[in-house]
Amino acid sequence: MELGFWKTLEKPIVGLSPMDGVTDEPFRFITKKYGNPDVTFTEFSNVIGIARGSVKLLEPYIYKESERPIVAQMFGKTPSDFYTVSVLLCTLGFDGIDINMGCPSKSVSGHGAGAGLIQTPKLVLEIIASCKKGVSDWVNGIEIDSLPLPKKIIDHVFLMQKSHPDIQRRYIPVSVKTRLGYDRPIIETWIPQLLEAEPAVISLHGRTLKEMYKGKANWEEIAKAAGIVHKTDTIILGNGDVQNRLDAEKRAKKYHVDGVLIGRAALGNPWVFSKERHAFIKNERFRIALEHTKYFVKLRGEKRLFEMRKYWGAYIKGFDGARELRLKLMAVSSLVETESLLSIKK
Repeated sequence: MELGFWKTLEKPIVGLSPMDGVTDEPFRFITKKYGNPDVTFTEFSNVIGIARGSVKLLEPYIYKESERPIVAQMFGKTPSDFYTVSVLLCTLGFDGIDINMGCPSKSVSGHGAGAGLIQTPKLVLEIIASCKKGVSDWVNGIEIDSLPLPKKIIDHVFLMQKSHPDIQRRYIPVSVKTRLGYDRPIIETWIPQLLEAEPAVISLHGRTLKEMYKGKANWEEIAKAAGIVHKTDTIILGNGDVQNRLDAEKRAKKYHVDGVLIGRAALGNPWVFSKERHAFIKNERFRIALEHTKYFVKLRGEKRLFEMRKYWGAYIKGFDGARELRLKLMAVSSLVETESLLSIKK
């Protein structure tokens, strides 16, 4: 089993959970700069879309060296496409590859991908094996231009690769992020099935697909899974309703996991990963929100400024006048307008 960078991390591991539409490069950059999670995950991207030639789907895989260790997440249900994209991700120099088996969205799970894979354990084993073979073939010299990928994808990958000139051919670990079950917890069967494929890491969200993000995450079930995983060399991370590093460390100890991933609590507050207690005061929120916005515009352009709205909503809260300011921000169309609204307030 190839654990790669995971075996070098101090436990308990506290990392940034992958979140669709959230953990893009600007968000990860800011989070790493001010919170420094032990590991970061990208948003997921669709393997079949990449294999068919969608250059846009490569955007989640833009990253800065400062974000390391960084794991690229992907979703789908076709083993051959997972193989191809695994080679592609190795080519881009990622530290790890993660397979999404937990997304509850109907647009994903309804087609048998994401958490829908929980219902097809044999296919899951094929997918993990395909990813591992992609990594192995990369180490042994395969090039992406020998794969059945459209030329525009290959050309774009080589362009992206220029941002990471020191990429070496090395084994990188393949991990899985999943849930307790489809419509009910099935830890006793689902976790052993996953372990047959020997993933480096299993990240477990404490809800079923049916529960989506409702109610409380079931950490007792996560602990049950940890008891099974600890009989192997696989690492297990818990996920769900974690508020900060202190909370993560307490849960890791109580529920016997190797670490914890923090998701929604990191929105608007990168200091949730800090080892020191940090009062995230109003002026800091404004300053970081503006820095995040400027970095986003530099990378994505002003025409996509509307994509910052979900982040502004997370930064601007908890003080008098926050609602009014949020409403004004939702209407801006330029960086100049944003700067005027987010200038430091007293």
